[in-house]
Amino acid sequence: MKAPGTVSIVGAGPGDPELITVKAVNRLREAEFVLYDRLVSEELLAYVGPYAELVYCGKAPGRHAMPQAEIERRLIRYALDGKRVVRLKGGDPFVFGRGGEEALALAAAGIPYEVISGITSALGAGFFFYTPKS
Repeated sequence: MKAPGTVSIVGAGPGDPELITVKAVNRLREAEFVLYDRLVSEELLAYVGPYAELVYCGKAPGRHAMPQAEIERRLIRYALDGKRVVRLKGGDPFVFGRGGEEALALAAAGIPYEVISGITSALGAGFFFYTPKS
């Protein structure tokens, strides 16, 4: 039996490509599959390697591109196929996200995963409006 791949549950931050972590950028470059949310900016997707498959699974009120259970099934299926998978979520994966549910599903399936936190949009707003005194 093939060894499972890995899943990185990554917080994309508030959208500014300079506010994503270096570790998150590295995982995007290495990924073979990236499942990303509606709030992830196009600029951040530019970090994804040229051979990775992008899978949109965004949700808006009343409109879900993919149900949560299907997202979890795909994370598990891709990892069981030995792939390096990134679950890219706007802000931080655990603040207003379903990162906890996804981590529990991966753990139950025996899939190795890591969490790479991101700046939640509520905190990120301070970065945009702070102007140091001269």
